Amino acid sequence: MTQLEIFKATVSHQHHSNFLFYASFTPALIEKIKEKYGLERDEEIRQFFGMYNPVAVQPLYTGNEQTPDFSRYFTDIEKPEGAFINSLGVLEIPAKFHHFTGYISPLRNAKSFKDIEEFPYPPSEGFEITGMKEMVEKAHKNGRVASTWVGHMYENAWQVRGYEEFLMDMIERPEWCEYILDRFMERNLNITKLAASAGVDVITTGDDVANQNALMFSLPMWRKFMRERWVKVYSVAKAIKPDIQIWYHSDGNINAIIPEMIEIGLTILNPLQPECMDIVKIKKDYGKYLVFDGTIGTQTTMPFGSPEEVKNVVRKRKKELGYDGALILSPTHVLEPEVPLENIEAFISTCKEQQEG
Repeated sequence: MTQLEIFKATVSHQHHSNFLFYASFTPALIEKIKEKYGLERDEEIRQFFGMYNPVAVQPLYTGNEQTPDFSRYFTDIEKPEGAFINSLGVLEIPAKFHHFTGYISPLRNAKSFKDIEEFPYPPSEGFEITGMKEMVEKAHKNGRVASTWVGHMYENAWQVRGYEEFLMDMIERPEWCEYILDRFMERNLNITKLAASAGVDVITTGDDVANQNALMFSLPMWRKFMRERWVKVYSVAKAIKPDIQIWYHSDGNINAIIPEMIEIGLTILNPLQPECMDIVKIKKDYGKYLVFDGTIGTQTTMPFGSPEEVKNVVRKRKKELGYDGALILSPTHVLEPEVPLENIEAFISTCKEQQEG
């Protein structure tokens, strides 16, 4: 079966013998893997190992908007070596721990709504469908899935405003939050329209809205600020292409929002961290509606288990969560440098084992 055929069986909840699987790696781990297997610098690890590897189909930006000068927001900051301003205008400072960086938000010192309005947000207009349909057709011809990254809303919003500042705004200045979120929602809406019109198989979205124990904020706050905006994005996608799959990522314990995410159109949920969620119960409660993508712990199994333990966990996931075919196997986050190569090999080899019956 091609990856596209397996994907269609997966989202249709049809039992099949081969599971889609993949993993992502930090730069240091990528170097280790390529050195061990003698891969060229530009060779794709996912392709080498036969991992699920959708074709990225993104709209063409034809606007003439110039890259804003965000430096004016950081005149009071002494920038250490290696610091850089990303595409959102957020200053990232090396955290001196693997690939991690600290964020300094450009709107952290905003004093008025005018400051919020005048910030140079990423453009929401100027995207075109040019070439997207052809990319989808080519992907399908080659037996691959076509996917469009739509983006975040909450994560982008707090990174631009500041984490604590944004949470306080939700209570004290909700119109500030609404404005920032809407600017990112408009961009997401336009990208979604083009993706669905081009015929992609899946749109990928996400926001980390939970910690290990619960949501970052109350459920009513999530409904007010996040839910209805995703409703608009997902509704547009489904209106144009009813069978489009909607993938959503959030780390942490998001039990509280799963029923409502299903209501608004979610079909593939990632990553379902086993360290903070009862994934077997979630399968029992919501497995009829959702494909699970993830479930292999990156806080436990992958870095600290033995290769045999990794194999046992993968087989257990297939049995307990994949009996109806609705499972994509992957670690619950990017694999860090301390993950042994033997565990990665165990994960890959066991994912490739065919299911009987």
